[in-house]
Amino acid sequence: MSTEVAYDAAQEFMNRESFATKVQNTLHRYPWLSSAIVLAIALVVFGRFNENFLTPNNFSLILQQVAIVGAVAAGQTIIILTAGIDLSCGAMTVFVAMVMATLTFKNGVPPVLSFILGLLLGLASGAFNGFLVTKVKLPPFIVTLGTLNIFVSLTLIYSKGRTVRNTEVDPFFVLLGKYIDLGPFRITTGVLAVIALYLILAFALRYTGWGRHVYAVGDDIEAARLAGISVNRVLMSVYSLAGLVFAFTAWVQIGRVTAASPNVGGDLNLDSITAVVIGGTSLFGGRGAVFGSFLGAILVGVFRNGLTLAGVDLYYQILAVGILILFAVSVDQWIRKARS
Repeated sequence: MSTEVAYDAAQEFMNRESFATKVQNTLHRYPWLSSAIVLAIALVVFGRFNENFLTPNNFSLILQQVAIVGAVAAGQTIIILTAGIDLSCGAMTVFVAMVMATLTFKNGVPPVLSFILGLLLGLASGAFNGFLVTKVKLPPFIVTLGTLNIFVSLTLIYSKGRTVRNTEVDPFFVLLGKYIDLGPFRITTGVLAVIALYLILAFALRYTGWGRHVYAVGDDIEAARLAGISVNRVLMSVYSLAGLVFAFTAWVQIGRVTAASPNVGGDLNLDSITAVVIGGTSLFGGRGAVFGSFLGAILVGVFRNGLTLAGVDLYYQILAVGILILFAVSVDQWIRKARS
């Protein structure tokens, strides 16, 4: 009898999770939670240092500043969920923006038709990346590093390095730069469009078979193949959809800048990866939430805005973002170690 009691006590002790294990499991279940906690702490800290930080006007400004990066990060997220990466996203966005604006300004194409052609161009560009990854079997890093240079070159060749200025941009392309009032907040329609984009992607990833296949491929590509999932089809759809998202971002970018310039958006690839990583999506694939990337973009925007209001030099702002990235990757590695 005593042996049985001792066995039950030992079994209960072995089944008892430590606090650290509970935290790891919680973060694995909700990968965006760590960035949400850091964001809440940052809001409190920066709010204590500057009274203008916690104001509706400042929050509105932050949302407008991160809308473009947030939109690109949405497409980057679904690629990283499959353990891939896209270094060409920023160049693709700028290329499509120049094509959209130039077709209407220089060639007289109706703006709605130019927009549709731009979306198709983004879709085809993403599909080209997907083709090289799935059919030619090249690593995503190498593929998108190559197409990054291709899209930069095509942009300069097509536009001849010329900016389509705000006085030359058709009013249709600046619709997403229009301001609207939501209570005390004054934001652009582009911010609402980006939020709508996230809602659509979040629904697709969570409630459709396609979304489950995306996570399965990122978690273990061989297991997904053995389970009957058409891995190449999933990857092709992911890169194509991402290209469509980047093309939509081009519209958001023109509305925000009120111009189409070949020199704008060069850092979008790195900024989008930063937002995705800080938002809790694993670079190894299979784990993450698309809204986490939006949180990551907002977190970076909050840090830069708060440090600017505090009078901190730009160099130290870049340092702070670098520390955030290292922290996010360290948390991801800690969670992966707990689940192995």
